[in-house]
Parts: sequence; structure tokens; C-alpha cells
Amino acid sequence: MARLAGSLHTQDESFRSDVATLLRSTAVQVSLGDERSARPGVSPDIVFVDGRNDLDGAMHAVERLRASHPLAAIFFMADATSPDLILRSMRAGANEFFAWPPSRTALDEALQRTSARRAQAPVDRSDSRIIAFFGAKGGAGTTTIAVNCGVDIARLRKRPTLIVDLKPGLGEVTLFLGVRSRYTLLDALDNVHRLDHEFLRELVVKHKSGLEILAGSDLFDRPGSNDSHTIEELFRILGRHYEYIIVDAGSQPSASAFSAIYGADTICLVASPDVPSVRNAQRLLDRIGQLGASGERIRLLLNRAAEPYPIPPEQIEKAIGHPIFQMLLSDYKTVSTALNSGVPIALAGNSELASQFDEFTRRIIDPSSPAAPARRQALGLQRLASMW
Repeated sequence: MARLAGSLHTQDESFRSDVATLLRSTAVQVSLGDERSARPGVSPDIVFVDGRNDLDGAMHAVERLRASHPLAAIFFMADATSPDLILRSMRAGANEFFAWPPSRTALDEALQRTSARRAQAPVDRSDSRIIAFFGAKGGAGTTTIAVNCGVDIARLRKRPTLIVDLKPGLGEVTLFLGVRSRYTLLDALDNVHRLDHEFLRELVVKHKSGLEILAGSDLFDRPGSNDSHTIEELFRILGRHYEYIIVDAGSQPSASAFSAIYGADTICLVASPDVPSVRNAQRLLDRIGQLGASGERIRLLLNRAAEPYPIPPEQIEKAIGHPIFQMLLSDYKTVSTALNSGVPIALAGNSELASQFDEFTRRIIDPSSPAAPARRQALGLQRLASMW
């Protein structure tokens, strides 16, 4: 899914936060950055200009921004509206004018116009795709699925692919992949305003599959709520370097996890067929919906599914109110061997679970790919009924 890259021109931190909150509920996704961190030669799709307090300064900023970003849409925000003020902003170079705060309908319509213009114009960068994995509860297998999906994408697509370990303190992505990293996500967050291609190459470690890893934090209190806006900016920057970005967001509904979910094109919610997991999945789906993420982006994954099911899949779908996108069977031996050896299931050889990861990944990167026949899934589930 294509998203718009936006930046802000303001000195008011509350305005920065308010615009970010508004954009999370709009139909068109906007990856919001900061004009102060923009790099030469990289133009945003939209610039939001704060004209509420210093009107003359804001008008001069619009003129400067129009000269430096001739193809960008400039959204001018003012305290009040008048024909003269609208005309003045348009003459300065603004494309859209809003009285603050704008209505969601008006903002949606303006974003849709901008998106349509962008689709018709040539762009100097390819669209990245963010796939976030979030567990309904701890131990649901979120990291296992995220890691194997990342490895399979790197193997199948042979395009720049990165996995980001967003869990504070207890991130395990590097452990699952059998690699070590000198740097972590915190090094990227603390230096986000000077991240360029060369610096980023120093921060990541590359797996033999081609998958690159931004390792998890070694601190238990970071990333925290104060890092949420920086995380959004980080993903905007990463999108200019990677075609696929996989996020292991853990299972704690924190501000940093939801920052990844807001910007994700695909949200994979991992649940297992037990009462606590189903209950949590239903509540998380409600919460994600309240925060503005479209249900069309959510893929419900039922992990450790083996007959006889503790709760039948049909009953789980009814309770959660969302269809199951993929069932992954329960195979303790295969998963345990992969974790202890540091060799992902996707690369460890033939197994029914590896085939299911391959099928799942193909459906994620190409939604037109069909699901496996129900009979084949059932036979695999019957063969491997041990829980992991």
C-alpha cells in the first residue's frame, strides 16, 4: 500500500502531537516526519505549516517551502478562515487551507486529492511496506512468526528487507537468527536526525538469508512512551532504504508498539486457540479500531493450532469478529530445534511448518495468492498435534 510522506513546519510541540493524532484516524496513511530532520534531495509529499501564531512568518515559510519542494502539497493551518487569508496563502504557494482544528472529513478529502496527484506523478523512490507482528499474549509465538516471515521475504523477493526488534529489554530476534549486533534500536532512535545510508549500514547486522536486523534494546524502560514520535520518524526514514520492513512489536500494548501499528500496511495479530488469547485478541482488535487503524489491514493468525482444538476455529472467528487469515500448526520439536540452533525454520529443511510459513509469506507479499487447500492443512494438523 502506498503511503504519503509528510513533514511539519512548526515550533509548537503540541501542534506536532495534535497533527500526528489527527493523521492516525484518516483514510489515507501518512508517515509523519519533521522538517528539521529532512535531508537534501528528499522531498516530502505533504508539508503541514502552522500559521496560527506567526502569520507573516508562516507565509514566508510557505514561499520558501514551495521553492525547495515544488512537487509537495502544502497544507496551511490558521486560527480562523477568511477569503483574504485563503487567497494570501494560495498566492504564497499553499495547496490546501484549514481553520484549526480541521474536520476529519475535510482533511480526508484533501489527503485523497494529494494521494491521487501523487499516483499520477513520477516519484523518485519506491514504496516500502511495513508488516507489524503483535501477540495477543506473551508466548504466542510472535517472534518466531515474524523472524521466519522476514527470512522468507528476503529469500523470495531478494529485495532490501529489514526486521526491527521493538521489544524493550527482552528482544530475541538476533538470538532466533543466531547473530550478534554491536548496536541496537536505541542507537537509531537517539541519532534519528543524522541517519543516512552509511550510518544505517553500521547499525544493522545482516543474516545469511539477506535479511537485515535492527536489534532490540538492551534497556527495559526503552523504547518508552517518549520514543513513540521518534519511532514514527525512524520508520519513515527506513522506508527510504528498505522495500520490506518487518516489525516484532511484542505483546505489550505500549505507545511504541502502537506507533509501529499506526504506520503498518499489514498488522498480523498472533493468537493461540485458548481462552486468554482469544479474549485478548478481541480486545486488541477493538482498541486498534478505536485508534483509527482499518480492519482491512489486520491479519489474524492462529498459532499452535492442532486437533483436537481447545476452541474450534469457527468459534474463535465468531468470538473475535474477524476471520482467521492463516493457521500455523503446533510442532514443538521443529520450533525448539530451530530456536536452539539459531537456524530459522524457513531455512532448516523440509517440514510441514516450513511449508506453512512459505505459504503465509507468499499470501502476505501477494494478496492474490490462494490459501492452501483445507484438506492439506487438516492433514498436517493431524500429523503434528504436540503443543509448543
